[in-house]
Amino acid sequence: MPDPVPVAERLSSRGNPAFYEVYGTRYVVQRQAHGYVERGVASWYGPDFHEKSTSSGEAYDMYGLTAAHKTLPLPCYVEVTNLSNGRRVTVRVNDRGPFKANRIIDLSYTAALKLGMLRDGTALVEVRALDPGGTLPPPAAPAAVYAQAGAFASQDNARQLKDRLAASGFTGVTVYQASRQGSPLYRVRVGPIADAATFDALVQRLEAEGVHHAWLSAPGEAEQALP
Repeated sequence: MPDPVPVAERLSSRGNPAFYEVYGTRYVVQRQAHGYVERGVASWYGPDFHEKSTSSGEAYDMYGLTAAHKTLPLPCYVEVTNLSNGRRVTVRVNDRGPFKANRIIDLSYTAALKLGMLRDGTALVEVRALDPGGTLPPPAAPAAVYAQAGAFASQDNARQLKDRLAASGFTGVTVYQASRQGSPLYRVRVGPIADAATFDALVQRLEAEGVHHAWLSAPGEAEQALP
């Protein structure tokens, strides 16, 4: 099945409230998708939801190339890249979800098939919004990704977290120096991470150590790993 071509569409009359709540968490719906880029864990949903109504009011087709997202406007188009193998697919976002921790997008069966993630059920991905009529970006090469445990203006604070995690048995803990608005910023990352299952397990270990809200991250070209 060929990927859909992004086109300008009127926002759905359903599925685009200013905000909504699920399981006690409030989600604020974005008014536009332009410029959205995020890395995280993707999952997929299939037979149990096939032909049932999506948040936009359309019937879910597990054999189409669609996706669910918590806050992007419905509908919109995104390109999803599997960071483990470099495969990518364009999907039309027409549903809400996933509402499981550490998941950023829920893909249709066919989209998951094209990304090579059916067997594992999850994958580390990059999600990038596509503008209608825009040129598709070149294929992304597989990238090394990490769990970012914290970011500090103080190098000493970053090193304290690094040392604490290392003393607790974490391996691959590194402090990266970057710059934000002309000021130094020190990011503490753990990894690299091979797959989504490893990321989930690492997040749980960090939570047990009191490090909350770790997220998927990749060092930028201007960042420097400190010894």
